[in-house]
Amino acid sequence: MAKVKTIVVGTGSMARGHIRTMLDMQRSTLLVGFVEPSEASRAQTQAIFAERGRGCPPFYDSIQQLIEAQGSPDAALIATPHKYHLENARDCLLGDIDVCLEKPMVMNVAQARELIALRDKTRRLVMVAFPGSLSPAIWEAKRLIVEGTLGKITAIAAFAYQHWKQATQGTWRQNPEISGGGFLFDTGSHMVNTVVDLLGEDVAQVRALFDNRGTPVEIASSVSGVSKSGVLFSLTGAGDSIQCNSEITVFGDRAVLKTGIWGESLALKKQNQPEFVAVKYRPSKGPWEQFLKVRGGKMENPCPPEVGLRFAKLMDMIRQSADLETPQTAKRGRARWAK
Repeated sequence: MAKVKTIVVGTGSMARGHIRTMLDMQRSTLLVGFVEPSEASRAQTQAIFAERGRGCPPFYDSIQQLIEAQGSPDAALIATPHKYHLENARDCLLGDIDVCLEKPMVMNVAQARELIALRDKTRRLVMVAFPGSLSPAIWEAKRLIVEGTLGKITAIAAFAYQHWKQATQGTWRQNPEISGGGFLFDTGSHMVNTVVDLLGEDVAQVRALFDNRGTPVEIASSVSGVSKSGVLFSLTGAGDSIQCNSEITVFGDRAVLKTGIWGESLALKKQNQPEFVAVKYRPSKGPWEQFLKVRGGKMENPCPPEVGLRFAKLMDMIRQSADLETPQTAKRGRARWAK
């Protein structure tokens, strides 16, 4: 099988994780260039290649500059700040390049619809790198739910916590003009997307509270909602905490299922079982492996831009509710709830 000539647009910490995975997939992936204006990010990327005793592909200031220098590659992984996702994806699609686009796909619903129109116009592949939607563990969880192993689903509860506020201080992630939102829109987007994946249907209604904790963006969040068929769900985002971890629990009247927002684990507890039992699922190298399978015609796209549109619509609902229900003191600093 011919190697897929690949570029990476944006080589920050998230992208460098993908680059390491790509270097482990040399039989299928050939990295031919990077688009990155930051000298610091370029140096950190070069270090990855130096550690492996390999030469680093060239860097460019723009996608157009790269195409002019070496022609259009086969595919691109885009991992730039959120504000630039649509622009970068547009440049790639119009350059006949298939796109794997980091989450959240774009900034809002209008941009999501524009990207879908571009996908349709160019007939190129666009896959959103939501690990939950691309996780064999979540696929297995959905299969168990659909086949009735859990019985009737009554509720879903999820949380995500991270040392996010301190770790992102002074970066673009706390600039709403570039990031599009705070912890819930960034790390928490995995939680939002995976919960809706497990619901398997649209959300009918949400109620939300935000606390910016003295920053320009939301840091802590509490969201409750109900799906079209009446399944209740809750989402807790704690971006001013420790480490980085998560959990999603799906409650049925015959069994309870646990997983994580990235689909990194799966366990099931049935009636009269004292403990959760791990559920087997096939291993995966993550979004890039799934992207190559979709591109090679081996599977349907599990996370097309319509998933990004679904997420954008739900985030709009959550923000509108938070604007109505969150006390203004919470947006300036620590929340003070009225009794």
